[in-house]
Amino acid sequence: QVRLVESGGGLVQPGGSLRLSCTASGTIISNYIMRWHRQAPGKQRELVAGITNGGTTNYADSVKGRFTISRDNAKNTVYLQMNSLEPEDTAVYYCNGIRGSIGYWGQGTQVTVSS
Repeated sequence: QVRLVESGGGLVQPGGSLRLSCTASGTIISNYIMRWHRQAPGKQRELVAGITNGGTTNYADSVKGRFTISRDNAKNTVYLQMNSLEPEDTAVYYCNGIRGSIGYWGQGTQVTVSS
């Protein structure tokens, strides 16, 4: 059974940083495109960042220059380093792994940016 488990969310003040982790079990993420999505209350889920199995990254315009996605295939884990956080970044963040037509989602981790 494939599982993706996110961790690292929490409450942070504006301008602060958090690092999210997504660890997979039951599969090897080196074969997957890995993505982070987020969903704020009352809004649709949106793609935040992605990384291919070759290490190519892409970001939503709203997070470029502030967020960094990376992967450690040896640890079967993908990360999202979030700096200069803004209240608008408040959302549940979800990890997503894709290989061909197969996709898996984690359960999400809450990030709240507030003073």
